[in-house]
Amino acid sequence: MCRKDIDNHIEVKLELDEEDVNKAESKGTYENIKECILGKYGFKVSTLYIAQIKRKCVLEVGEHYNKSKKDNPVVPEYPKEKEDAIMDALKAFGMIV
Repeated sequence: MCRKDIDNHIEVKLELDEEDVNKAESKGTYENIKECILGKYGFKVSTLYIAQIKRKCVLEVGEHYNKSKKDNPVVPEYPKEKEDAIMDALKAFGMIV
């Protein structure tokens, strides 16, 4: 039998500065990355391109739902300007340095 002693507890005081709060609030989701690039550069990027760049940067990439059923699917390669924009957005969201 295990009983918890409710009289023993630990108090933790956590102080966040404004920069920490902003980083916690801004999430680098695919949609946020797309919006960031559209707003800053004026063009759209695909989820595929973002995933390719994230893999290149060794960032976690989720499993996608629309996998090709072909043995050797043709995967388009991202243009250099879109790679630069995605890298910039990943930096802006604190995902890479």
